[in-house]
Amino acid sequence: MEKFTRLEQTAIPLDIENVDTDQIIPARFLKATNREGFGENLFRDWRFDENNKPISNFVLNKTNFTGPILVAGNNFGCGSSREHAAWALTDFGFKVVISSFFADIFKGNALNNGLLPVQVSDSQLQTIFEAIKEKPNRKFIVDLVGQYIEVPSIDLHIDFEINSYKKTCLVNGFDDIDYLIQNKHKIEEFERKRNA
Repeated sequence: MEKFTRLEQTAIPLDIENVDTDQIIPARFLKATNREGFGENLFRDWRFDENNKPISNFVLNKTNFTGPILVAGNNFGCGSSREHAAWALTDFGFKVVISSFFADIFKGNALNNGLLPVQVSDSQLQTIFEAIKEKPNRKFIVDLVGQYIEVPSIDLHIDFEINSYKKTCLVNGFDDIDYLIQNKHKIEEFERKRNA
């Protein structure tokens, strides 16, 4: 995975609650077994009409909103446990999703695939939405090492929690196997002591 430590970028507001994984990546696109190519069908039924024409009022089709940070409504990633939802978001280019609540399985899948889910309070989320809508090119700082979000232009600072193991993996670009390989010498030492 790509290492993640700090990001200073613009954000896209998806001010919709209860976005489930079938809306993120519809089931009819789950035929592939590798992670590539899912981004083109991210939010497919919201981005395109029945004639495959972009729906102009959907936020991902608006040119004034860009960036690798998705700010989503409450209860993002609910529904089925498909890992493809995280694949589609990362393949599209998202590195961070901010919401006031994530479904547990989606949150785990996101972390396992290099996508940082940042949970904030309902009121903080509304402040972030308002900041983006007021100024679409507003920069957000997401600092994983320090575990905070900042928006210097409006003096906003939000601390967030993350599992320490998953933080280590993201900062170093490790998946679970990479993490074990990095600790191979410790495992071997433990086995030697145990067998002695």
